[in-house]
Amino acid sequence: MKPLDIPTFQPRLKVLNREQALVIHAAALEILEKTGFKMEHSGALEMLSDAGCRVSDGDWVRLPAYLAEEALSSAPRQIALYDQQGNKTMPLRDGNSFYGTGSDATFTLDMETGQRRRTVLRDAANFARLVDGLENIAFAMSMANPEDVPVEDIYVRVFAEMIRNTNKPMVFIADSGKDIARIYEIACLVAGGEAEFQRKPFILNYSEPISPLRFPANVVEKLIFCAEKKIPICFPSGTNAGGGAPVTLAGAMALGIAENLVGLVVHQLAGKGSPFLFGPNVSVLDMKSTVVSYGCPEWSLTQAALADMRDEIYGLPTWAYAGASDAKVMDAQAGAEAMFSIVTAMLSRSNLIHDVAFLEFGSTSSLEMLTMANELIAMSRFFTTGIPVNEETLALEAIERVAGGGPGSMFLMDDHTFEHFEQAQFLPKLLDRSRYDSWEEAGAMDLYKRCNIEAKRILAEHQVAPKSEEVLHEIERILQG
Repeated sequence: MKPLDIPTFQPRLKVLNREQALVIHAAALEILEKTGFKMEHSGALEMLSDAGCRVSDGDWVRLPAYLAEEALSSAPRQIALYDQQGNKTMPLRDGNSFYGTGSDATFTLDMETGQRRRTVLRDAANFARLVDGLENIAFAMSMANPEDVPVEDIYVRVFAEMIRNTNKPMVFIADSGKDIARIYEIACLVAGGEAEFQRKPFILNYSEPISPLRFPANVVEKLIFCAEKKIPICFPSGTNAGGGAPVTLAGAMALGIAENLVGLVVHQLAGKGSPFLFGPNVSVLDMKSTVVSYGCPEWSLTQAALADMRDEIYGLPTWAYAGASDAKVMDAQAGAEAMFSIVTAMLSRSNLIHDVAFLEFGSTSSLEMLTMANELIAMSRFFTTGIPVNEETLALEAIERVAGGGPGSMFLMDDHTFEHFEQAQFLPKLLDRSRYDSWEEAGAMDLYKRCNIEAKRILAEHQVAPKSEEVLHEIERILQG
């Protein structure tokens, strides 16, 4: 028998055909040309006017389709994110999927009491350290809007806290050009200088315009700063169906993509070829509670559609979400909603996937939820890798040995099983498969309790490779202004 060399088919979720994708893209371009948008940054307004946009009423802009097409052509087709030690760990291209946490949670579930409380700076440190110790969480976001930090310093302080507690790539938030400049200074310090940072970036900025079609000055200021400094950026608007966008998903997507294209055009005018992560956030405004849902199927559906549009039209790496829930505690609802979004994001082949471990529609964080999600991501990755078909996996020799061995023969005792079981099977660490008596003897713990113990263990035992004393000293100098 000849050796088999059959490429493994990886299952993929598709929700749009090419015709649908082209129609949504055309609608987005029509919004930009006919409806226009409000640009509140004078420098960007001048750039857009000089590039051929029509400006009326002082700051209302209508953008011709060719500018969007030019920006799509000049933006890079892949973004390489490195860890803080200079290793390429997140090549954002094709169907590569990387998961990470979210930002700005107002509350957290205390690990000791289980009670919901306001976040503090220490929470940002704990989440960063836990991310560093979880093998399936690729990048860190702050997960905290701490009450023990002055408002004007929040984003710089949580960034520094993450720097101290993880060496993985980071996605960060900033308020304006002032604090993003300080964050960039810290990043260059860690990388060993501006040239080295731009060669191997380990941070990506998250900024949002205001839907529908408003671009505040401070938001665009950060966009231009990132373009000029070659800091990777995503610019997803909050076009939530029924709130900042039409209630229908096609209309919400068209509006969100239009807003994303405005960001891309300004970004490429300010720094042609600078890295830009594409994709709006299109969830829904719940009609009963008037909150933006983090557990709804619509958000998973629209980001799968966006991945289709990436493949059919845009070619740029995409921004997505997963692993979050509207539940208030880590319960069955939290597990169901988290798993649904994690596996659909991976099946969609979305690239950079954030908001893992959010509860209460993005208001509350949970270290236990993050620990559970780490296992759910591993399970999803096993499923989406597909089934390898080759001589070893077909196991014909093992079948002949065992089946020909007479009654009582079992594959459990065959060498083939011992050689392959670790790759052939998904082996959970926290999901329980023990017999009832064994489970009871071990303390009859539910998944929340097991995740609580595991999170505490990682925080206590995991060692983050430290920054040098010189770097830490300089970071403190920057924090002190």
